[in-house]
Amino acid sequence: MKTARRYLASEIYRTTIAVILVLLGLFIFFDMIDALDNLNEKFTFVSLLYVQALQIPNRLYDLLPICVLIGTVIALAGLAQRNELVILRVSGISSKRLLWMLWLITIPFMIFAAFVSEVITPYTEKKTSEFTISALGKNSTKMDSGYWFREPVDDSHYRVINIRRLNSSTEIDTITIFEYNTQDNQLSSVTNAAKGILQHGELRLDNVTTRTLTSNLAQVLTNEQAPLENISTLKTQKTISFKTSLTSERLVATELQPDKMSTPDLLNYVQYLEENNLQANRHIVALWRKGSYPFTLLVMITLAAPIGFVQSRKGGVGAKIFLGILIGIVFFMANQLALNVGMLNNLPPWLTALLPNIIALILAFGALYLMERRSKPRNFIHAK
Repeated sequence: MKTARRYLASEIYRTTIAVILVLLGLFIFFDMIDALDNLNEKFTFVSLLYVQALQIPNRLYDLLPICVLIGTVIALAGLAQRNELVILRVSGISSKRLLWMLWLITIPFMIFAAFVSEVITPYTEKKTSEFTISALGKNSTKMDSGYWFREPVDDSHYRVINIRRLNSSTEIDTITIFEYNTQDNQLSSVTNAAKGILQHGELRLDNVTTRTLTSNLAQVLTNEQAPLENISTLKTQKTISFKTSLTSERLVATELQPDKMSTPDLLNYVQYLEENNLQANRHIVALWRKGSYPFTLLVMITLAAPIGFVQSRKGGVGAKIFLGILIGIVFFMANQLALNVGMLNNLPPWLTALLPNIIALILAFGALYLMERRSKPRNFIHAK
């Protein structure tokens, strides 16, 4: 039993590593070609190579489930073609036993996936974001108006911070701060600054102008007669600083994909969003998806089992590989579709994250059951 499991594991690990290297090479090559248009005096070809190297764990995170599926299909198809699976079955190892062996073989993949998901990918993703911001500067990829943050000032006021451009994780350009009353949500002041620095829980602004409203703006706008007095006062200051809940980590987090953040960073950002009554559903779904990521590998190797176990007299390895690739692509598309549908319809985060895995696992068990049922010998009554 141990010898068979070790042999099966060596075959699956060997083919999976080969598939990972091939797919990583292809994605890196095509991504480098696409990124050549961004080259300039600051973002040189060496910088491009550095960014591509940092993106390797990110791509590995995305490709690992499909690589495990394809690698397992190739390994099992090779064993079936050489009739080694038949030898295992004849030696007394049932399909259930083989499936259990495959699950045990998946454990190192799951441990590696958790390490990549929680340690390597978040670190390299932050480094990539910080480097591209410092090399190119960064306007928001989500909104043309820049980055928006909301936080309380005190019991009676809250502020909305707009940042048009990031120069680094701590240096920002063109900041506008809107301060509102919490009782009636009326605008009380608008602060503009050319530059700012975010450090140690403080936001320092340079070349600041603050316009404070002295009248109720809603009443003034609805009044047909023009006011006789100024409705605001203007104040100019060279530098001001104030305490803020916005940190450099939360600032960079706006450019990171939630799935690529570590669990502690995600929890911290979700807490920030919930404390300020902001939409956190996307990041909660990411938490569930990160928790289910190792389980996805188990689902992939279970999907590969019925494909690889099928015996074919004329080989059929190429057809099995093609089917494995097709299933991997369909699963990836279903995963993205479930995410978008779940976000649009406000489905429970656990359902959005786990539904594709649950459906794929049910289909895999169904295929294994039908295959096992067809392989059982039938009793025939022979005529004398």
